Amino acid sequence: MLEHLTVETFKQKVFDYTKHKEWKYEGTVPCMIDFYADWCQPCKMVAPILEELQAEYGDKLVIYKINTEEQQELAAIFGVQSIPSLLFVPLDAQPQMAVGALPKETFVKAIADVLKVEK
Repeated sequence: MLEHLTVETFKQKVFDYTKHKEWKYEGTVPCMIDFYADWCQPCKMVAPILEELQAEYGDKLVIYKINTEEQQELAAIFGVQSIPSLLFVPLDAQPQMAVGALPKETFVKAIADVLKVEK
């Protein structure tokens, strides 16, 4: 089961935007953040893929979920306009956003290219 973030856990585990103006990732391994809503059909298609990816990558990668209905502040900070939106957060570079229900192969390629993580 993927961990759902709130504003508080996001600040602890990803980025404390109340303390830092410049991006500073708080994690120890790269992460992906799935911005979703329960009513969103494409989000429901992506969810099992993300669960599979978390199982396959193990402790090399963390995948979080943010419910945009419950965590509107976080969705607004990242300018999430459509869902699913996935934020790829490398250890030492700027995060990159991808929008839409992507196939598993695309996630694997982005994890390798953006996050520099291999299975």
